Amino acid sequence: MKNREQDKSGLREPDDFLPLTPAVFHILVALGDGEAHGYAIMQEVLRRTEGSVRMSAGTLYGAVSRLLEDGLIDECDSRQDTGMDDTRRRYYRLTGFGSRVLASEIKRMSELVRAARATKVIRKMRPA
Repeated sequence: MKNREQDKSGLREPDDFLPLTPAVFHILVALGDGEAHGYAIMQEVLRRTEGSVRMSAGTLYGAVSRLLEDGLIDECDSRQDTGMDDTRRRYYRLTGFGSRVLASEIKRMSELVRAARATKVIRKMRPA
């Protein structure tokens, strides 16, 4: 029997959240390096994807709401350097459970890529 963890919605396993939507995946990855506010998350997604993924505020905050509810992220109560910041901004960070969900998704995606690379069509492809 797998070890179940307590999240905000009950006893769940990280795999219960898979597959993640692209928006949720990008948000969790953006928070992987530390806390950030919403606009910074959108900018980090844009940077990491070299401009190919533009997240709207509606998409971001809808996903953030669900992530908070499910216990994958937390809203930070305090920030390290408040002198250079707008106090109205809300900062978010990954929870331990959210980190485990992200790790499970990365493992799942890696296995998919490994399986695809093992097919004849992919082996025959030449690098561009």
